[in-house]
Amino acid sequence: MKPIKVLSTTAILGYGFPLASFEAGMRMNPDCIAVDAGSTDPGPYYLGAGVSFTDYTAVKRDLAIMIQAGIKNKVPVLVGSAGGSGAKPHLDWQLKIVYEIAKEYDLHFKMAIIEADFDKDFVLKAFEEGKVKPLHPAPECTKEDILESTHIVGQMGVEPFIKALNDGAEVIIAGRSYDPNMFAALPIIRGFDKGLALHMGKILECAAIASSPGSGSDCMMGTITDDSFILQTLNPARKCTVLSVSAHTLYEKTNPYILPGPGGIIDLHNTAFTQLDEERVEVKGSKFIPSDPYYIKLEAAKCVGFRTVSIAGVRDPIFIKETDSILEAVTKRVKDNFKNLDNYHLNFKIYGKDGVMGDLEPIKEIRSHELCIVIDAVAQSQDVANTVCSFARSTMLHYGYEGRIATAGNLAFPYSPSDFKVGAVYNFSLYHLIEVSDPIGIFKQTLVNV
Repeated sequence: MKPIKVLSTTAILGYGFPLASFEAGMRMNPDCIAVDAGSTDPGPYYLGAGVSFTDYTAVKRDLAIMIQAGIKNKVPVLVGSAGGSGAKPHLDWQLKIVYEIAKEYDLHFKMAIIEADFDKDFVLKAFEEGKVKPLHPAPECTKEDILESTHIVGQMGVEPFIKALNDGAEVIIAGRSYDPNMFAALPIIRGFDKGLALHMGKILECAAIASSPGSGSDCMMGTITDDSFILQTLNPARKCTVLSVSAHTLYEKTNPYILPGPGGIIDLHNTAFTQLDEERVEVKGSKFIPSDPYYIKLEAAKCVGFRTVSIAGVRDPIFIKETDSILEAVTKRVKDNFKNLDNYHLNFKIYGKDGVMGDLEPIKEIRSHELCIVIDAVAQSQDVANTVCSFARSTMLHYGYEGRIATAGNLAFPYSPSDFKVGAVYNFSLYHLIEVSDPIGIFKQTLVNV
């Protein structure tokens, strides 16, 4: 079979890419242009609140370049996890950008819109039938988790993308998707090995991160053949190496040999990496093993309160030495002052001590000459969060610790006002697998002429 070339533009739509890299990729005559637009990495807020974590103007810039090139060269453009989290509000946000691009550049094309939202009643019924199970380390699902979720999405497999391409879509904008889908769909249609296609997609979804030096804001080309796929960067400043590509194969995985996804796993036990030349790496041996039944990952978030934070700097070596006891005393003072408030959480993140790793930090002795303390209050209302944060901040500012010399204030505030009302706080409420019988029909798909 004739090899298929897939151009990956950037790690996440809106992260940008050098135009020179993209143009180098287009000169290689790719068979499709694809990008992953989302992730759960930024946390549950964006899914729960229905907003994008990427910038409108930045996404529009990237997508305008891609769609114009796709239409001009008659190759499909595929976008997955639209708007970052892939729920209906994110999909609509992404579609608004697409329609603006079409109008501004006078483009005409057939577009497939694939929704990833799951109805709560459908999920509840599956839950009651025992078809919803936790994805480690998530806890068991409850009825309340489902009902309290603001948006529930399913991470669709490659099948809806294959249907859209077979229906003649020139542009595909899909909700929450398995990361490799956009890159694997066309090769699978053309008869290439599914395991190789999905493994190639898993690497291409992060674009040039799998190169050396890696970058999420640069392009990558994948070429699939009968028994392998080949990766190469499109920027002379970067190279694909066996180390960079194999390392990225281990990226975001709990098992080095198994990559689970919708409807099965990619088995990497016999995968081999070969350096073809200075810039290209060939990958062989990856296999897809289907599962029975077919599982899709559910993602959802629910509002758990409201947050206020205050950021302060500390420079006094005596305060730094006594940090743990001071924070303990401040916490106790807040609790004593507001005995009637029991439904709040007060946390301190201390950068320069253990702000990144918390209790897992192996270095216990503070070696910093200064600390950044983030006072973090979460409560059931914004007013209560404001109160707790404000009182903790003022108490720490004037707390009299043993050995203190200056009494004008213990903290330095880089901003005025010192307290920031963050607003609603979300937790993931669903990170579970759901058993489905139809991996295509479960996702609403619409074909429109733009």
